[in-house]
Amino acid sequence: MDFAMIMEKISIWALPVLLAIILHEVAHGWVAERLGDNTARWMGRLTLNPLKHIDPIGTILIPIALIVIGSPFLFGYAKPVPVNFRNLRRPKQDMVLVALAGPATNLLLALLSTVLLIVAVHLPAAAHWVAQPLSLMCQASIIINMVLCIFNLLPLPPLDGGRVAVGLLPGAASYSLSRLEPYGFIIIVALLATGVLQTIIGPLVLGSAEFLIQLALT
Repeated sequence: MDFAMIMEKISIWALPVLLAIILHEVAHGWVAERLGDNTARWMGRLTLNPLKHIDPIGTILIPIALIVIGSPFLFGYAKPVPVNFRNLRRPKQDMVLVALAGPATNLLLALLSTVLLIVAVHLPAAAHWVAQPLSLMCQASIIINMVLCIFNLLPLPPLDGGRVAVGLLPGAASYSLSRLEPYGFIIIVALLATGVLQTIIGPLVLGSAEFLIQLALT
């Protein structure tokens, strides 16, 4: 992939990736605040200012590297919004709602992007200069949001799905799963390196994204 193509892909993907990652984290903090924990607001993280959320590796380097190698879909993450689960009114139960807020936001963004893609497709020919980049950005948004939604629902702490499982499982099983959290990132890296993770979520991500894109284009 030459430099011009790389820059074109970055221009298409940059805004969808930033919105998907930032709104995912803000959703966690917003729901936590509704349920009794104001930590994210105290730390200035309930904002759409990207400078408050950008992680140099997860928000910039990883997405760019995936673009350069021609990955079929992108992935990234922002600085986690701080949540003190002990401040929640019902810590174990409310943890489930806080965790689900991120993937639910990504699913909503994917659906909104599908609606916007339908609008872009039906713009008049005279607006081609707007319709084409808007269409490409909407498709990128659908893909990145389905990646984040499905990936984060994996039942492995510290992913959102892991926190949901910890909140829903009975005492002993919940405790056993929660003890994996310090090793969760290592497990995820190992699954990525061996290709197991791509095998698990790849068909779900690409299938759901393709369904929404084709729904809008037909």
